[in-house]
This record gives sequence, structure tokens and C-alpha cells, in this order.
Amino acid sequence: MPQQIAAIYEFGPFILNTAEQSLLRQGEPVPITPKTYDILVLLLQNRGRMLTKSEMLQAVWPDSFVDESNLTQHISMIRKVLGETAGDARYIITVPGRGYRFAGEVKEGVDEERAFVPEEPGKLAPVVPPGRPWWLKRNVALLLAAFVFGSGALGLVLFSRSARRSSSPMQRTLAILPFQSLRSDPGSDFLGFSLADAVITRLDYVSSLTVRPSYAIEKYRHQAIDISRIAQDLHANTLLIGNFLREGDDLRINSQLIDVATQNIIWKEAFDLKYRNLLTLQDHVAQEIVKGLKLSLSPLEAERLRSDKPADPAAYEFYLRGVDLYSRNEFPLAIQMLRRSSEIDPSYAPTWAHLGRAHTANASFELGGREEYRAAIEAYEKALAVQPALIDGRVYMANLLTDTGKVESAVPLLREAARTNPNHAEVHWELGYAYRFAGMLDESAAECERARQLDPGVKLSTSTLNSYLYQGKYDQFLESLPKNSDSALILFYRGLGAFYRRNTGAAAEDFDTAFATHPSLLQARVGKALSYAVRRQNAQGLEILHQTEATIAERGVGDPEAMYKIAQGYAVLGDKASAVRVLRLSITNGFFSYPYIATDSLLDSIRGEPEFLSVLNSVRQRHEAFRRKFF
Repeated sequence: MPQQIAAIYEFGPFILNTAEQSLLRQGEPVPITPKTYDILVLLLQNRGRMLTKSEMLQAVWPDSFVDESNLTQHISMIRKVLGETAGDARYIITVPGRGYRFAGEVKEGVDEERAFVPEEPGKLAPVVPPGRPWWLKRNVALLLAAFVFGSGALGLVLFSRSARRSSSPMQRTLAILPFQSLRSDPGSDFLGFSLADAVITRLDYVSSLTVRPSYAIEKYRHQAIDISRIAQDLHANTLLIGNFLREGDDLRINSQLIDVATQNIIWKEAFDLKYRNLLTLQDHVAQEIVKGLKLSLSPLEAERLRSDKPADPAAYEFYLRGVDLYSRNEFPLAIQMLRRSSEIDPSYAPTWAHLGRAHTANASFELGGREEYRAAIEAYEKALAVQPALIDGRVYMANLLTDTGKVESAVPLLREAARTNPNHAEVHWELGYAYRFAGMLDESAAECERARQLDPGVKLSTSTLNSYLYQGKYDQFLESLPKNSDSALILFYRGLGAFYRRNTGAAAEDFDTAFATHPSLLQARVGKALSYAVRRQNAQGLEILHQTEATIAERGVGDPEAMYKIAQGYAVLGDKASAVRVLRLSITNGFFSYPYIATDSLLDSIRGEPEFLSVLNSVRQRHEAFRRKFF
């Protein structure tokens, strides 16, 4: 949930600080998962008032369908964290059949140190959290403009001094945070995230700079800026922060490039421009970042940084709106905006790349199916026809090709992208993803570790380092998963790691939690089936797998690695015929990780089946052909 102001809540022996996103009990940190923390904050913000279950579900999971049982589970976790026992509801009151109310006595304060970053010579300008009265925002905006950018001489002195202090040869890791709006304006709010994304995309070609991806910075939309905490979270030593104020056709954008270690300003600038000239901003900011950080570019990098400009202001606005809608999981609306942009200006490659990504997401999450996949491939092909070196286009297209059984076509795209920018973390991660489909497990693990070296947060909550699991390195695999994550995908894989280690009790607990968190997720459904196997309720487990398989067949979607997990579930639950059938389908559709399939203990029950050796032989042949072609 977006945090509007840095607040501190004290109740009983507890202190909750929203700036640090921490909960302390008598000064000692209390472990709490992110969603559980969000629900506790929501209850504290509305203390004394009953919140209905539907209100809470909408506030905490605004873009997802989540069953009420998941909310009940998180409330139970909060009670446990706060030390409540049965019959002793000191803090949280259940209103049967309706909702919950926080009843404890609460003292609320403001973390002023986090709400504003002090303006000192050579230090950071104040950052105004959204949610303040409009008159305060406007006054602060005017003060910002007058103080930070009003004196050209002072600005030059600060820039010069900061640049000298920041001239160390260290590898720069940059996070570009969403721009903060200084006025509540629903018609312009989309600019905050999409402008940051545009600059991030612009810098893809600069190999001497590692830039955090857009999905990593989206969560800081509408948050008070805590430089040190965000830099630590993102493993970044440089931040770009900014704000904007729109008055009709006039737009003012303030931006600052900050060295985190010294908290010095490397570069800052105020842009006063007409809204129709917004398309010039991403190019200018990217160029100033390169200059401010004194980065050395090859002639080809410099040329790519200058090229790829949108040609039409209206097309660019539709593009920015589409990018923002995608980040909010509004995939059908994102498609409408991006398609409108492409109709006005078909020569802007990022529009086609993001349109393809929106179609891919719509296929996976909105039951779009085969037609959406076809539309995605067409959009990616147009993006690369316009701009063959577009890294985002290559990464997005390669991911879809891998998921749809065309790994051999995905790898050349990613290898060329790695040559364009060898320090692009997501390129290495996707290459590792493709390699593991083909059974190149050592190479896959090396690419993923390279990605995590460049960006420790890359794909941390949306993908896992399965190559270790497939090699039987269960300790390494479990260690690679994010700690204290409430993501259903991560919970499933934590359970699967425990299942392989024959810790079936812990595995079943994680599988059940994953299913309660996201019951429509394919992996969570397989996990629930394995949980039934642990409890020897095989009929219930098989029913879930049959339903899941039928849904995949109807939609025509579902990556072959995920289908392989259905085959595993069938094998564990004793339906050998279904296990072999789905295994063959998984392999035909592109998952041919021969070293894993040849040794996978979850398939032991079907190794004696007549068809299994034939299936295994086809896996080996394709795996060896891939090895000869690419290694």
C-alpha cells in the first residue's frame, strides 16, 4: 500500500515506524511479512473503526482476486505477532461475518526526519510526501524552485563541488525513482512512474552503468523518500529523484542526481517546458546523467543514446499512459493506450515492445490465451524491425519464446543483447532461464548468479534460481530464495525444496499458504496437490491437477516448465498414465532439461512405464542438439 507520510504508531510494548517499515517490541525487531505488515498498518490507520473484509481486501490486494481465507490467515499471523491468545483480543476485535477493528490504545506521531530530507549546502532538497494539503505542496514547490534552482551561481558551485567528490572510479548502480507529483491531479499522476521508466529504458545501452529496472522502483510510487533506506533496498549507490507540477500546458520538473554515500548532489536541474514538449525530457535527463557521472561511452553507445526519439507528442502521451497502466496490472487498458500510440507513430520501438509485454501479461493473467500470444509476437517483431538493438524488446520477446517452446530462438536474441550491454542484469537472468529449459544447468546457474551480482534484487520475487534445485543443490536453492516473502510463487518453491529434502510437514505448510495466498496460480495449485499427497488424500490432489490441466488446455497458455510440475504431481499421487502424458506434453512444448528429468526423484513412480524411456530419449536428443548448437 502506498505510504502517504512517515508515521510512528505506539501501542502496548510495540512501535511501528512506516518510514523504516519496521515493528519493534520493547526495542527489539519483530519479524513480519510484507502483507501482514500492510494489514497491520491499515488497521492502525483506521483504529477504532470497523473495516469490512471487502475494504481490507481491496486496500491490500487492489489488483488481485484474493479469497477471504487469506485475509483470515494474515489476521491470525498478526495476532500471533502481537502475542494475542484465544479469548484475549487486546488489539484486534473480530466482528463476526463482517470485518475487524483495532481496539488498542494508540499514540501516533510523525517521523519528521523521514518526512523531509533537509536542504543544506551540497545536500538533498526537501522531498514532499503526497497527501499534504494543496497549499503546502504549492508553497513548498515555490520554495523549491526559488531556493534549489533560483540561483544559477549557487547551483554551479554545488554541482562543481559534488562532481569532484563523486569522481571515484567505482561502478555506478543507479535507481531512478518515480517522480512525485506536487499536486493531487489524477489526470497527470501517470507521469510519475512512466517518466522514470522512460529514462531507465533510455540508459539500457550504457554498459558502464547498472540501472535498476522499472519493476524494482514501482513500489516507491507515492512514498516519502528515505534516501539511505531505498538505496540499501535496491543496492544502489546513486539515486535520481524528482517531482513535477503541471499547470494546464505548463510543466515544471525538478530532478536531482544523488551520490548516496556522501548524500551530495551530482547534478540537479529544473525544467520548465510546455506539456507538448515532454518527449524531449527523457533524452535530456539521460544525457545529463551520463555527463554528471562522467561515464565513458563507446561511439556506438553514444549513437544509441541519441537515437530512438518519439516523433509525436500525442503518441508519446499514450505510450506513457500505457506504461503506467501496465505497472498497475491494468493490462487491457494498457493495450488500448499502447495500440493507440502505435497507430499515431508506428516508428517508436519501445511502444511496440511494451505492447507485446502487455499482450503477454494479458495472456497469462487475464485468460487471453493463444490470440494474445500471437499479438505479442507480432508486436515484438515490429519493435525489433524498427530498432534491432532494443534491449527491452529482445528480453521480452526471448522470455515469451522460452515459455512457448522456442528456446533455440530465444538464446540468440539474449546473447546479442548481452553483447550490447554486458552489465544488464535482466539479460543475464533471462539467458539463465532459457539455459535451464534446455538442461544447461551449470551455465544457467552461472548466468543467474551473474545477474544477481549485478542486481541482487533482479526477479527476486517473481522468479527463482531453479537450476540449483534441478541439480539437487537444495541448500543453495533455498538460500537463493528471498527471506520472509509472502509471494505465493516463493512459498511454493520453498515448499518444493523442503519436499525434495523429505521435510514433508514443512513442505505441506508452505504449499497450503501459497494456495491460500494465490489459489489460481498454477504452481500454487500443484503445491496444494502435493500437500494432499503428504496427507494421503490423493483423490483431492488429483482433482486439483485435472482441473488445472483442463484450464491450461482451454486457454492455450502455460509455460512447459510449469506443466512439468503437473506431471510431477501426477507421478507423486500415483496417476502414472496422466504423469507420462503431461510429461510428454511438457517436453514437446519446450522443456527439455535432460539432466534433471533423468534423475528427478519425483518421477520415480513412472520410470518403469513403457513410454517413459521413449519420452526420456526424446529429451536427451533435443538437449544434446541444443548443446552442440550453442556450446
